[in-house]
Amino acid sequence: MGKVLAIIVACLLPGSAVASGLDGAHLGLAWGAPFVGLLLSIAVGQAAFPHQWERHFGKVTLAWIVVTLVPLALDQGAGAATVLTLHLLALDYLPFLVTIYTLYVIAGGIHVRTRMSGHPAENTILLLLGTLAAGFMGTPGATLLFLPVVLTSNGWRRHKVHTLVFLVFLVANMGGGLTPLGPPLLMGYLKGVDFAWTVRAMALPTAVGSVVLLGLYWLLDMLVLFPHEDVAARAAHREEHTALRLEGTFNILLLVLVILVLLFGTWDTQAELELGVLTLPLSDTARMAAMVGLAQLSLWCTPQRIRTANRFGWGPMREVAILFAGIFITMLPPLAMLHAGTQGAMGGLIRLVSDPSGMPVNWIYFVITGLLSGFLDNAPTFLVFFNVAGGDARSLMGPQAETLTAISAGAAFWGGVTYIGNAPNFMVRSIAEERGIKMPSFFAFMLWSVAVLLPVFALLAVCFFAAPGGLLAALAAPPVVAWAYSRRLR
Repeated sequence: MGKVLAIIVACLLPGSAVASGLDGAHLGLAWGAPFVGLLLSIAVGQAAFPHQWERHFGKVTLAWIVVTLVPLALDQGAGAATVLTLHLLALDYLPFLVTIYTLYVIAGGIHVRTRMSGHPAENTILLLLGTLAAGFMGTPGATLLFLPVVLTSNGWRRHKVHTLVFLVFLVANMGGGLTPLGPPLLMGYLKGVDFAWTVRAMALPTAVGSVVLLGLYWLLDMLVLFPHEDVAARAAHREEHTALRLEGTFNILLLVLVILVLLFGTWDTQAELELGVLTLPLSDTARMAAMVGLAQLSLWCTPQRIRTANRFGWGPMREVAILFAGIFITMLPPLAMLHAGTQGAMGGLIRLVSDPSGMPVNWIYFVITGLLSGFLDNAPTFLVFFNVAGGDARSLMGPQAETLTAISAGAAFWGGVTYIGNAPNFMVRSIAEERGIKMPSFFAFMLWSVAVLLPVFALLAVCFFAAPGGLLAALAAPPVVAWAYSRRLR
């Protein structure tokens, strides 16, 4: 019993590394039940019992962790599972948590005083700038930097949830396709994909998707929602916010250093750090230590008034850390099945990406990589299909360039399909809720993504990955339904 408890306590880790250490070929689909159960708990709890969920979500998450890890310990052996999970905790979950923590602390020390007042054109410009910034500082940093500005400038508006939803679509996800500065495209860079190749290959799909989403946002806000706002409230907001000033500029330097650490902090070395049963690459340890140091420097040097102006608090960080620990642990078996390729329970999905002659079907690569990235961790999903396509970076940048672009776009763009598709998505929800904004529930958010994102993805699939035109026609209905629903808001 003690060994099982040790596994439960130790296993705050993501699915990527654990899945690669498990034999997913013998796992049936029933092993995915805890993951589905946790997602349903999040969805139902947030929508039906919000106050109880806020108090007890940690206990619910722990329960699903137990339901996952006890059978896993019995299947793998308690001793072996303990060593494996301890090792992968240090290699995977800790870097994830350190990255999110560092960016959250540093971005929380930058306060932008702006004269923007939530006009559709101003919001569109903010979303555009945030999308571009996501390509250069990663989606978590850009999201945490631009979210306070959007919240402040739209504070007077009745209808502002849609702006936050589009911020998730664009800044927290779509913009991440511009460069390999963060997962999942960083995985390709570490596997030998040239930085410049990713920029060239992804520039046009990212630009088209972003422009279409920005256009849809402007139309929805300008023609449907903004005309029904209180003009007097906007005038009062403009009078109150007359100064244009950037505070906490020291944190911008720290943010640049974080980006450099993320990009160049992994080097090819055989040096390792021995910690009992754990063997950690020295480069990973040094990178995490540097990021924690930068976060601590931000906490020391940033005046408290700046964090107060940003309404900085630890609640969103705590919620993301706990829920994503549960999500990553419960998705271990599904990811192991995925890693097993055609021999696993998800082999049917893997076989779909090739036609009977063995040639890749790129639009299916885009769709399946995207769908799995929207529910599972997008970094291991990218790596799975990178390897399914051959795993040779030189070939994938050459004759198979369209296939690699489809995999990259699917992994980078589709994270906005659900709240759990990317950590910044949940940060947006948590921070907004902490400020008293009622965000869509899990399923309500998916209705937004179905209505807005899927038609845009169908357009990209047709334009760039040779999808049949009927796919776009089939997905044209959701925007029509969304438009009809929006008419009720008038």
